[in-house]
Amino acid sequence: MFTHVMVGASDLERSKQFYDAVLGALGVREPIRDRDRYFYRARGATFGITKPINGEPPTSANGGTIGFAAESPEQVDAFHAAGIANGGTSIEDPPGARPSGMGDLYLAYLRDPDGNKICALHLSR
Repeated sequence: MFTHVMVGASDLERSKQFYDAVLGALGVREPIRDRDRYFYRARGATFGITKPINGEPPTSANGGTIGFAAESPEQVDAFHAAGIANGGTSIEDPPGARPSGMGDLYLAYLRDPDGNKICALHLSR
C-alpha cells in the first residue's frame, strides 16, 4: 500500500544518528544518502529523513504515528533504549504488552529529535 514514509529533519546528521540507532536495533542497515536525504530500506519498505525541500522548518504530525515492525519484544526494548540514548524522548506508557483485537501487541513509543512520533511494534498472534 505504501511506497515510503518521509519525515523532515532540522539537523540531518543528528536525525541520522537517532535513526541509525533505533532502526539498527530492528536490524535495519545503514541508509543510502541522496543529496540532503537518507533512505533506510528493509523488507520492501523505505523510510526517509530529509531537510524540507521548501526551506521551511520541519514539523511533526499531530495525531500521526509511524510504526516500525519488530521481530521480538527484545527488539522493541532495544529500539526504545537506543532512541533514549540518541536524543529521543519516551512517551505514553513504558514499553510493554498491550491487549488488542489484532492480537497481543508489545510496543514502545518515542518522539525523535524533531518531535515525530514513532513506535516499534511486535505482534504475536
